[in-house]
Amino acid sequence: MKVIPIKGMIVSNNNKWIYELFEREATAPKDIVLPETGEDVEVHINSGGGDVYAGSEIYTALRAYSGRVTVKIVGIAASAASVIAMAGDTVEISPTAQIMIHNVSSGVYGDHNALEHEAAVLKGFNKSIASAYVHKTGKALPELLELMNQTTWFDAEAAVENGFADKVMFAQEVAPILVASETPMIPQDFIERMQATMTPDIDKIAELAANKLEARQIEKEAFENSEFLQKKFNLPESPENNTDTAVPKGFGRFAF
Repeated sequence: MKVIPIKGMIVSNNNKWIYELFEREATAPKDIVLPETGEDVEVHINSGGGDVYAGSEIYTALRAYSGRVTVKIVGIAASAASVIAMAGDTVEISPTAQIMIHNVSSGVYGDHNALEHEAAVLKGFNKSIASAYVHKTGKALPELLELMNQTTWFDAEAAVENGFADKVMFAQEVAPILVASETPMIPQDFIERMQATMTPDIDKIAELAANKLEARQIEKEAFENSEFLQKKFNLPESPENNTDTAVPKGFGRFAF
């Protein structure tokens, strides 16, 4: 399975060379090379975000990919990186990782008209970004816009609870056994190991059971028909009316 790392700042293709020049980790849309075969891919994210347009391009490429995309948030998925994370068919998050969502920001210079125009543009970007969260979480747009407005951080458990992730990585998949007892129980993992190493031989058990049934049938026939017993084991015939060798009946014989 191909692993696609998304690390460092999310930057445009034109600016990627600057980060490379200063040996700074960054990811641009051109770095997201998806297999032509449509095989499953894993996307590992540890990024604080960056350029909105670049993030949108990466998100769109992953969403449009024909194969299955599993996103693993291994550090932080903040801002534009949190949008990219929403492209996964399955989103897993490390128990030590975080997701952060907030409003889009920019720097602008001009009079009040320019500033008001920029504010309207930013609000539009917020709605566009929030649509990715809506698709993943199923939450209503106004609720998500308010979470963005508050700059909301989600740890692994909160991310799953709120629908931003599907599961916490390395989490115990076997449901714990609930116990109401003062007497300690054998640990479930020990029981499972014993079951795995001591699986009963069904054929052997069946053979032993068949032999035992046959022996019981022989014993039954022997007691019901003494003549059969004599013939089967070539025993000499007992004298008639010999009470010393008679088999006791009723409650004449006990075992303890």
